[in-house]
Amino acid sequence: MAIVLVTGATSGFGEACAKKFAANGYDIIITGRRQDRLTALQQQLQQEHNIAVLPLCFDVRDQHTVSEVLNNIPDNWKAIDILINNAGLALGLSSIEDGDIDDWEGMIDTNVKGLLYVSRVIMPWMKARRSGHIINLGSTAAKQVYAKGHVYCATKAAVDAISQGMRIDLLPYRIKVTAVHPGAAETEFSAVRFKGDKEKADSVYKGFQPLSAADVADTIYYCATLPAHVCINDLVITCLQQANAYYFDKE
Repeated sequence: MAIVLVTGATSGFGEACAKKFAANGYDIIITGRRQDRLTALQQQLQQEHNIAVLPLCFDVRDQHTVSEVLNNIPDNWKAIDILINNAGLALGLSSIEDGDIDDWEGMIDTNVKGLLYVSRVIMPWMKARRSGHIINLGSTAAKQVYAKGHVYCATKAAVDAISQGMRIDLLPYRIKVTAVHPGAAETEFSAVRFKGDKEKADSVYKGFQPLSAADVADTIYYCATLPAHVCINDLVITCLQQANAYYFDKE
């Protein structure tokens, strides 16, 4: 059976993707920073779907650890068919001149460099097999910059550009590359952005029905299971009441 690697699998889109692919018989490599959540997810997926699960606890921002851990997984796990680069986050929402530099570095190191670190290990394995599919999680923020979004929007625009570059460079090896750009989705995203301020986080989704993590996972699964000659290069997904990064019809 095919193998899927999902980064940031301990919550949100990543957890939903792991569950979706596991339910369809895929063996799963799940990565994240929270060992307790990885262990719980591993046990759930194995018990419910009778598949193999390999949990790897590391921070994608740490290039040395990413390389060391991934390069030392058992050889039978290295035949990764689908890489879902999901690990990412938004931190803070302030005017750029008041921006927190630690927040900027956290977003750049996770959303851009972390994606590159993981991909750099996996891509040669796919290249040697002349097959594979890389799915990078972007955002509607990659397409339009919104007020106080500056660095977060820049990191997701970088994911968009990196995905285009991957698609060109990996084309001779028949490796698919898909960038999926979700709009507003009710996950831990806003709680992380507002650093645990539940009132602020909850206010983001008032007046409309946002996407769920499962909605996005379903879309990713669709992209990953098309015929071998078909590749969705770039896909933007929003809820009905969202037009783009900043236009909403709230009740």
